[in-house]
Amino acid sequence: MFRTALRNVFAHKARLLMTVLAVMLGVAFVSGTLVFTNTISDALQKSSARGFDHVDVAVTPGWKDAEGDKLGEQPYELTPAMVEDSARVPGAARAIGVVTGVTAMADRDGRLIGDGFQSQGGNYWGTDDPRYPLTEGHAPKGADEVLIDAETAKRTGYQVGDTVRMSVDGPVLEPVVTGVFTTDDGNVAAGGSLALFDTATAQKLFGKEGTFDEIAVKAKDGVSDAALRAELDRALPADAVETTTGTRLAEDQASAIASSMEEMKQGLLVFAGIALFVGTFIIANTFTMLVAQRTRELALMRAVGASRRQVTRSVLIEAFVVGAVAAVVGLLAGIGIGAGLRALMGTFDASVPAGPLVVTPGTVGAAFAVGVLITMLAAWLPGRRAAKIPPVAAMSSVHAKSTTKSLVLRNTLGALFSGAGIAVVLAATTMSGTDGQAPMGIGAVLLIIGVFVLTPLLSRPLIAVAAPVLRVFGMSGKLARQNAVRNPRRTAATASALMIGLTLITGMTVVAGSLQNAIDKMAASSIEADYVVSMANRKWLSPDVERALKQSDDVTATSPLRNAAARIDGETDFLTGVDGASIGELTDFPVLDGAFEVAGTRVVVDQETAEGYGWKAGSRFALTYEDGEKQELTVAGVYEGNEMFRGIMLDTATLAPHQSDDPADIQVMVKTSGGASDAAKDRLVKTLGTNPGIKVQDKKDISNELASMFTLVLNMVYGLLAMAVLVAVLGVVNTLAMSVFERSQEIGMLRAIGLDRKGIKRMVRLESLVISLFGGVLGIGLGVFFGWAAGRLVGSTMATYELILPWDRLAVFLLLAGVVGVLAALWPARRAARLNMLEAIKAE
Repeated sequence: MFRTALRNVFAHKARLLMTVLAVMLGVAFVSGTLVFTNTISDALQKSSARGFDHVDVAVTPGWKDAEGDKLGEQPYELTPAMVEDSARVPGAARAIGVVTGVTAMADRDGRLIGDGFQSQGGNYWGTDDPRYPLTEGHAPKGADEVLIDAETAKRTGYQVGDTVRMSVDGPVLEPVVTGVFTTDDGNVAAGGSLALFDTATAQKLFGKEGTFDEIAVKAKDGVSDAALRAELDRALPADAVETTTGTRLAEDQASAIASSMEEMKQGLLVFAGIALFVGTFIIANTFTMLVAQRTRELALMRAVGASRRQVTRSVLIEAFVVGAVAAVVGLLAGIGIGAGLRALMGTFDASVPAGPLVVTPGTVGAAFAVGVLITMLAAWLPGRRAAKIPPVAAMSSVHAKSTTKSLVLRNTLGALFSGAGIAVVLAATTMSGTDGQAPMGIGAVLLIIGVFVLTPLLSRPLIAVAAPVLRVFGMSGKLARQNAVRNPRRTAATASALMIGLTLITGMTVVAGSLQNAIDKMAASSIEADYVVSMANRKWLSPDVERALKQSDDVTATSPLRNAAARIDGETDFLTGVDGASIGELTDFPVLDGAFEVAGTRVVVDQETAEGYGWKAGSRFALTYEDGEKQELTVAGVYEGNEMFRGIMLDTATLAPHQSDDPADIQVMVKTSGGASDAAKDRLVKTLGTNPGIKVQDKKDISNELASMFTLVLNMVYGLLAMAVLVAVLGVVNTLAMSVFERSQEIGMLRAIGLDRKGIKRMVRLESLVISLFGGVLGIGLGVFFGWAAGRLVGSTMATYELILPWDRLAVFLLLAGVVGVLAALWPARRAARLNMLEAIKAE
């Protein structure tokens, strides 16, 4: 039986090629994902470990309870005396005081280098800091000098002696580059920048004058991390500091990197799983057709003594060989994909630390497990069906057809699954936010399974709709329609592969388009300001920025948004400080109760907060500020909040006395005399010193920035699901090619009675087109339903959300399904047209 199975594989190698390709693509996706994520994780972990080469023990500040009625915990301070004490402990070679912060840096064209949070700053210790070896220049001295990393210098072309524009929290800095250094910092490797000032300047810029964020202690040769840590614990105040060995820091960092890469890996493997799931339809279809074409052969084997198990086993052996070949080729392709993805990251300015390509035994095992198991599982049912064919019936060419009982059972199960799926999805739409996500996912899976089971039943009426159009193509069109519904199960399996990919693509598109519309409406309805000013790195904004804006002749009104913690009814909540005199001019919220009045002790709160505390217009409540002072405030009005604005708003004049001497704003809203325009925006940018770290955005910019996240995710989904669509194309090609072989005699007869080669080609192409459009209609229909259902969940937390159907994209998706059908039919149609008429008629 083993030799027979191998003979069948080689005898039908052309027909099994598409199956190998489908499985290979899925395996390549899985192995490529594992190779890519393992390689990046390994490189980042090794780079991170090198970053701790100069730290054997890190000393960080401990935390103490706030004094009196002040809120929260306060950190102890790491003083210069503690640095000196750390350097003197037995076993310590040196101790370095570390200061860090965010420093936005502009390139030569004034653009921010890297994403905002990747632009970091720090201190250079003394004249020879071992953490940052200088490749040229000298250590910085004073506020007008800075060092930059070698990667940033390479990307921007900055050299020693150049002036570079920077910003920490608002005001522009223009220090001179005095040197260039090398570093293994992960942010730099990811395309960011690192700027180093002398210690005193860094402490002043980052608001840490006279203190440090950390003390990095290096041990002498022969002294272990643990021994040095024990000495530091004895020498430094126990409650004031916490000590951690460099080994532990490296392990924690490696664990964090592995965890972050695991999330990426899981996301990519989900799409690989979708491609493999689609591939199972092709495998099952292929082996079903192969078994049907070899009915007499299998019956003869049964007649000469082969058992049912042996027949099933022979089919599974064929599947094993196909899966093993696909696994080997897929693994090699996956290694190439992993290397290609790593190289591709460089085109997005996201460089990765150097390191070897990592192919673990787990990756090899996963490739073979996926390739072989998926293929054998998909081939098991056709093999089992083959074993049930009665030898006499098969020898007489009486092919077993689906009984009425089996069709009724299938349709009943499909209806039950579909009904249950629809019911669960509809129930999930009545839930709020995260509560409905799991039920909706379960309902979606049930509905997809139900529709797949019902697809043979749906194929006849839906394909019949295309009959009037197919009549235009004469006899070829009529034959194409009849061939498409001749074997509903085969048509269903072929169309379902395309249906799954289009369902996901359509659903994501509907949700993304509706979210974009909701964000636009939110920005347009709640913001009356012409511009919103904020830090590009999403950090705090210096109050100096608002003061500078007020000096501009174009500016008619400004208001900061300033967060502060407070205790209300024993719970910590957050306040938003605004300019009470101008906030009403800069925003437009629907007032549900009272009046929108922010002045003195009168505040406004959003509806959700008011309901949570049981407040209404006129309610009084007491709170404790972060400095421990208490005050009674009055609710002047209740407004309808949204994702951009919510909470308790009070006047900054009331809030400021209870904040530190150096408060910070989240953003500043600005209204200009002439409204929003390119000229007005340029004047604001110049007023702020053409600062690389500050964003000046109008309402459209804000909405585009928020929507860009969804657009990026959507484009990634399109790219990843393209693999599933490609597998579906192979499925259509495979089904048509095998169908042509199966109908060779029929095609020969059609040629003999007058249907020319063009007519044969047209018949196969139209059959492919009909099957693909059938899958496209099902996929788009399901996708719209799931997009609507997911939108109901989003709408429960976003008042401006409403369903928007992107008709243009839906039309493109349907056109894409048609193109898939036409392209998939090219080779089978050509093969059918080239069949020798007489040989085809003689074929069995």
